[in-house]
Amino acid sequence: MRHWLLKSEPDVFSFEHLKRRPDRTEPWNGVRNYQVRNMMRDDMRVGDLGFFYHSSCAVPGVAGVVRISSLGKPDPTQFDPKSEYYDAGSKPDNPRWLLVDVSWEADFTKFVSLEDLRKEPRLADLLVLRRANRLSITPVTPRDFDLICKMGGMKK
Repeated sequence: MRHWLLKSEPDVFSFEHLKRRPDRTEPWNGVRNYQVRNMMRDDMRVGDLGFFYHSSCAVPGVAGVVRISSLGKPDPTQFDPKSEYYDAGSKPDNPRWLLVDVSWEADFTKFVSLEDLRKEPRLADLLVLRRANRLSITPVTPRDFDLICKMGGMKK
């Protein structure tokens, strides 16, 4: 099993939005970065766990845990001219962009803020803490995943 951190702006789509979905599952669409697309295509597997990270907000941080619930598949928003994620260069017979479905897995009893992550010296190598990291999905080591789960109040 691999572990991930998935960023979303909470005013666009939050962890609470995901939990309110009837099946608590949502396509992680709109990714327009080749490196992230390649991770979804080559590395993400059904059953992998990830953090739902609120970004570009007053208090960024980890809100809870999600499970990857589909393999990478074409993102239909790339073909929709009305979508902000439309890509005229992407064709249905050769799609450029992928998505994975994510499902709610677990709540944290404590929101783990970016400040909390930065204060924990054992998380110094966490990719989301690196300067200029703009990737919307990053891998997380099993050790870091377990530590952040503990910080969030999850018991294993």
